[in-house]
Amino acid sequence: MIDLSLAEITAAVSGRPHDIPDLGARVTGSVEIDSRKAGPGGLFAAFAGENVDGHDYARQAVERGAVAVLAARPVGVPAIVVDDVTAALGALAREVVRRLGTTVVALTGSAGKTSTKDLLAQLLQRIGPTVWPPGSLNNEIGLPLTALRAEATTRHLVLEMGARGKGHIRYLAELTPPRIGVVLNVGTAHVGEFGGKEQIAEAKGELPEALPPAAEGGLAVLNADDPLVRAMAGRTRARTVLFGESADAAVRAEDVRLTDTGQPAFTLRTPTGCSAVTLRLYGEHHVSNALAAAAVAHELGMPADEIATALSEAGQLSRWRMEVTERPDGVTVVNDAYNANPDSVRAALRALAAMGKGRRTWAVLGEMAELGEESLAEHDAVGRLAVRLNVSKLVAVGGREAAWLDMGAKNEGSWGEESVHVSDARAAVDLMRRELRPGDVVLVKASRSVGLERVAQELLADGGAAAGEGEVAGR
Repeated sequence: MIDLSLAEITAAVSGRPHDIPDLGARVTGSVEIDSRKAGPGGLFAAFAGENVDGHDYARQAVERGAVAVLAARPVGVPAIVVDDVTAALGALAREVVRRLGTTVVALTGSAGKTSTKDLLAQLLQRIGPTVWPPGSLNNEIGLPLTALRAEATTRHLVLEMGARGKGHIRYLAELTPPRIGVVLNVGTAHVGEFGGKEQIAEAKGELPEALPPAAEGGLAVLNADDPLVRAMAGRTRARTVLFGESADAAVRAEDVRLTDTGQPAFTLRTPTGCSAVTLRLYGEHHVSNALAAAAVAHELGMPADEIATALSEAGQLSRWRMEVTERPDGVTVVNDAYNANPDSVRAALRALAAMGKGRRTWAVLGEMAELGEESLAEHDAVGRLAVRLNVSKLVAVGGREAAWLDMGAKNEGSWGEESVHVSDARAAVDLMRRELRPGDVVLVKASRSVGLERVAQELLADGGAAAGEGEVAGR
């Protein structure tokens, strides 16, 4: 974080100093919410969770070097006390971003936010110091924590914005006002909470609405291939740039194809030139993500050939997102277990089919959460798609939703052996240990709450490679 005094922080968060001998003391380190990560010159933000109350660890944070604690009550060590720690963290981020004047780029969408953020960060690093979130810190706590990592030299601040309802993105955009906003797509993730895709589009459209007018440098980067996203051009005062495969997209992909290993290749065309790209990532769905990142980079001054080179060299920075590892015995494990929705599962299955040509393919799938009334139809459809793509075997893991996956596959299949339903991750691992053969390709994917990454980790350990080792995409 930029260097601030405790007096300046107190004013920014409308707090009350407690047990602070010197308000002139300066915070020069990072802002942390885990006392174990607190260090010299830092600030510890104490949150009261369901199982752990950070206030109980305030003293340990100070002993580790934290200058003070941001807290909801006095804690017996130097503290800035506020009514709401979450709101105070956001207020502090707003003040830091205001002082920095850095270019804030915000991304939202139903799928692909984290992968696109990773690609964009690797592009923008080439033209200036860039800060971006590790993983997918995209809520009212994670986004401010990312913004507070920015320093005086930071040129670009790349942020994810997630939403569980209307008003969420508007709130996040008020904390860290973006100059550039990217909307990737409107899919079925969280459709059970929102009520429908139109309602999701309404929420995602809060990002282009929050952008400054074109005269002040506001830029909306929108997916030309998604009608609900394209329509958001009418909801913004910013200048609009379209990306996609549509003929009228300013930044578009032509001659899209998959390599024999399932990696996308295409010709990148921009207003200033075109160049060939072959991504190190897996699956055709990454073409759209790459185009979104390319559109932002082009607007910030990168020429087409440099963008193409950077995209072709970029890797997957965040774990468990199409993370490909080959075991010594030739079994390939694709760990995409961080999260799942119908759109991302379909994309992952298509990638599996491309990667597994001439090999046996396995799809180990679990529940796609938060689909509401659409859950049965969506799980059934994914099971059917696995069979249509000639996936050798679907292993549906879990309870009712997994049964729906299995049902869809068996109803679509010709002999009923394309799918098996198992109770949990342990049963899936046991099955795979019995039946995997050298050369097989295994996709593991489900909503984060299912915890199917354990299946991938155990399969890799069985093959003599610890999870995360081997030939991992982007490593």
